[in-house]
Order: sequence, then C-alpha cells, then structure tokens
Amino acid sequence: MTEPRFAIGDRVRARAVDPPHHTRVPRYARGQVGEVVEIQGTWPLADDRAQGFAEPRVEPVYTVRFPAGALWGPPGGHWVQVELWESYLEVVA
Repeated sequence: MTEPRFAIGDRVRARAVDPPHHTRVPRYARGQVGEVVEIQGTWPLADDRAQGFAEPRVEPVYTVRFPAGALWGPPGGHWVQVELWESYLEVVA
C-alpha cells in the first residue's frame, strides 16, 4: 500500500495537465489551489485503466476542496469538492 503524500489540511495544486488520453482531473480544477479535506484510501489510477493497462498504478485518492469563486469567479462563498489521485496533485509552498 502506498502511504499518502498529503495530509488533511494540506494546500495542494491540481496539475495543469492536458494529456492525450482520458483523465479524471476536471478542466476547471487544473492549475487551481485547494485544500485536502479527506483521504479516500488507495485506488487504481483511472487514467491507466482507461488506457487498458493490465496493471494500473494504485495511488491514494484525496477529496480536495476549491473555493468556487476561484474556479468560476463571483459570486463565491461556497466550495467545490473533487476526488483526485495523488499524481494529479503538487505541493503548494
């Protein structure tokens, strides 16, 4: 089992990726900063499964919340939560 790299409360950035294959990183969250609010356990990476890999990578999955105003502009005041695999995330200094 892979130990989670991030902890609840960590600030993370969703990678600004645009792969030529399926990805579970929503376009609206790419490049945005959010906060880890839950660790969902480890799961096979959806990108690898969609590409038909016999042995997809298994990674921790996190629930990350983003301020809605940062994603879509005003009015804000609420959050959007997205489940993201660890390789979709990077550390925010």
